[in-house]
Amino acid sequence: MYLVVTRSFPPEVGGMQNLMWGLVNSISKYNLTKVYADYHEDHKNIDDTVSYSIERIKGAKLIRKYRKAFLINNFIKDNKNIKCIIADHWKSLELIKSNKKKICLIHSKEINHNKGSLLNKRVTNVLNNVDYVVSNSEFTKNLAIENGVNSEKIIVINPGVYPVKEINKKILNEADSILQNKNPRLITVSRFDKRKNHEKVIMSLRNLKQIYPNIIYTCIGYGDEEENIKKLVKELNLEKQVLFLKNISQDLKNALVAKSNLFVMPSIIHKKSVEGFGISYVEAAQYGIPSIGGKDGGAPDAIKDKETGIICDGNNLEEIYSSIDSMLKNNLYKEFGKKAKEYAKKFEWENTVKEYLNIL
Repeated sequence: MYLVVTRSFPPEVGGMQNLMWGLVNSISKYNLTKVYADYHEDHKNIDDTVSYSIERIKGAKLIRKYRKAFLINNFIKDNKNIKCIIADHWKSLELIKSNKKKICLIHSKEINHNKGSLLNKRVTNVLNNVDYVVSNSEFTKNLAIENGVNSEKIIVINPGVYPVKEINKKILNEADSILQNKNPRLITVSRFDKRKNHEKVIMSLRNLKQIYPNIIYTCIGYGDEEENIKKLVKELNLEKQVLFLKNISQDLKNALVAKSNLFVMPSIIHKKSVEGFGISYVEAAQYGIPSIGGKDGGAPDAIKDKETGIICDGNNLEEIYSSIDSMLKNNLYKEFGKKAKEYAKKFEWENTVKEYLNIL
């Protein structure tokens, strides 16, 4: 049996939730699997659709942490057939007492604490006592080593994706209608966080619109920086070039990506926050859309520089501008898009799960 301990699981939405959902669904095809996850009021919409067991833990955050650990430790004692314990986060394993094989995933921000600090000691105490640490990118692996994690325990397995389904023509037409026949089309699907760097993309638009007067930049998401970004758009008189959307269906979101020319997210490191991988680059590539990504973080694992997109310095406005312009010139994005679509296949779960099975 595989025992999965996670703080992030559907029906909650997010990159971590998608990763754990894909991982559990994939490994459960090969062995009996049980999941311990946090309670969500809509959990039955998910739990009733799967063949494996999901136990949901209620309670306030701190109480839930101890209650979950208590239940898991008792379950381990009573079940001798557990082959491996897999955790989404070092905190998910901190209170688990077992000599069973353990695998812990790392992502970047959650391990990015000053070496020698209390949090850093807690992180390394957990990660240096598991059998494998699965890093989502080479960047995160190097970050972990810098912060004291034993390099011999770390293996890089990029997050997986499911093959995309054909988008309904009606939804595609709706996306076209929203984009109002404007071209070229840039898009970002992410939270409005400092590290995502919407700000510099918008600043680049000020010059790009002189060359491409019909350009449009679609920003799908929500977050703390939303109002600041909207204020910047107004200050730069770019209301006609920037479109903000949120609370739309996943199908429409996919259609808007598919109807765009370029996915743009030149991420930066902001304080301790960093893009560990960037699954959204791969998701865009699945629709044949190349990306502009930042050099700081895990984007180089998701984007083959100058083949499936461009890796640039997200702190350099001129570099962001020239990277976008070079992709739009002579429709270079079309050539890169074809390569991106082919490259995205390597990340599909049927391939990614094999890497997990090798260590399970």
